[in-house]
Amino acid sequence: MFYAIISEDKPNTLDQRMAARPAHVERLVALKDEGRLLIAGPHPAIDSEDPGPAGFTGSLVVAEFNSLESAQAWANDDPYLHQGVYERVVVKPYKKVLP
Repeated sequence: MFYAIISEDKPNTLDQRMAARPAHVERLVALKDEGRLLIAGPHPAIDSEDPGPAGFTGSLVVAEFNSLESAQAWANDDPYLHQGVYERVVVKPYKKVLP
């Protein structure tokens, strides 16, 4: 089943985000390579593809896991969480309908 991992950044954590980004992306690439990643990306703080110093307000990952518990465990091991970027992480079951 798919699960949505919805994360919200703490204010003023762009430097921590950028420092942890390679490890964060590496985990997403692993999910992609396993055929389990549906979508992933950040939420820019402003209406722009490249928000520059405005940074980001959080992230969304939708991926396939065996259970809610395994999705939560994966989310709990995110480098952004370990580096203090994320203030809150919510994991919910997700049902893909379209396309």
